[in-house]
Amino acid sequence: MNVRKFTASTSREAWRMVRETLGPDAVILSNRTVDAGVEILALAGEDMASLAEPVVEKPAISAQTLSVLAPKHKRLENAQPNPLTFSGAAAKIGAMPMVTPAVKPMQQEVAVPEASRHEIDTLMSEIRSMRGMLETQLAELAWSSEQQKREPAKASVLREMLATGFSASLARYMIERMPAGATHQGGMDWIKSVLARNLATIGNENEILEKGGVYALVGPTGVGKTTTTAKLAARCVMRHGPGKLALITTDGYRIGGYEQLRIYGKILGVMVHSVRDESDLRIALDELKGKHTVLIDTVGVSQRDKMVAEQIAMLSSAGSQVKRLLCLNATSNGETLNEVARAYMGDGLAGCILTKLDEAATIGNALDVVIRQKLNLYYVANGQRVPEDLHVANQQYLVDRAFKLKRETAPFQFNETEIPLVMANTARAMKDKGLREVILG
Repeated sequence: MNVRKFTASTSREAWRMVRETLGPDAVILSNRTVDAGVEILALAGEDMASLAEPVVEKPAISAQTLSVLAPKHKRLENAQPNPLTFSGAAAKIGAMPMVTPAVKPMQQEVAVPEASRHEIDTLMSEIRSMRGMLETQLAELAWSSEQQKREPAKASVLREMLATGFSASLARYMIERMPAGATHQGGMDWIKSVLARNLATIGNENEILEKGGVYALVGPTGVGKTTTTAKLAARCVMRHGPGKLALITTDGYRIGGYEQLRIYGKILGVMVHSVRDESDLRIALDELKGKHTVLIDTVGVSQRDKMVAEQIAMLSSAGSQVKRLLCLNATSNGETLNEVARAYMGDGLAGCILTKLDEAATIGNALDVVIRQKLNLYYVANGQRVPEDLHVANQQYLVDRAFKLKRETAPFQFNETEIPLVMANTARAMKDKGLREVILG
């Protein structure tokens, strides 16, 4: 088996090199990003065919295996006659011939001790495991290739979903369940309706503005928590007046963090309270019990920082029922957003707010995470103006906008030769609980 490595600046160029060198039947074993660009490990089709041959019940003992067991074999030969012996140059480890099981069973050819037999069984188990992984990956590649030939409408819808920013696992999950025989437009309409149905939103602002309560905006640094807090504060003031609102900030880390919110509070005629720890927050919330709405602007913390858990604990034990709203940056990739959502989940989030929508090239990745994590989407923010650039989330608008942005970024769509590389590793991701709960009917 001759595994070849190909390195190029782009996936397309690497795939072209594979086809020119190994032919159209070449098998992709792996692909990864390296400093020079993209690295692909590939195998010629005829080499892969040899792996598909049935595995004999009693495998042959190769020179490499015997080299590991050589010391034990030598002691064994001194103790008793061995029906299988080597002499001359063939006795050297590097020159040992391949012993085949065609003449006698393996236990008769070499009297292998029990411990050595266990080592051989372990080695063969690892080989079978590697073969299983190859077969799984080949099945994935075959799925993608056959899918494009057998159902071109599904393949075209799949390309649109990937270009929109939706994950390969969610795209495949939905494409496999798309009505058979649907045209491209019919498939797109079905996909959009399913996505919109699984995008949970509050529908109107009464959830916050009329019910009131204590809300804390949480999330990593730079996602727009302070500006979004000011936008929500302005809406509350316009509905109930400044006397019904209170602002609290826990951001004592950033230079000017408190001052930024205090300026917004001064414009709105609302006092801003600064707290440092759980004790201060408990006292502040106790003093503000008479307020209709209390908004807490928290300090930004990386999703990988242990302070996330400390922040959640502080808000959860503050004495009042604090509802946490997670701010998600629409410009971040899906992996980052999914990691943020998991880190800030704690004992449950009241919902989330998508920020920086105006800066995002694609928003399918953000919608994917909202659907996958079952988050209740309250608002979307698309600018810095207070309070104009804050809107109640609308499922159909967001889904339509996602695919519209895809058309504006057409140069980054995948072509037919790249789809197999994207879809090759989705088998394990398909087991995600969030995907199994997507409502298709």
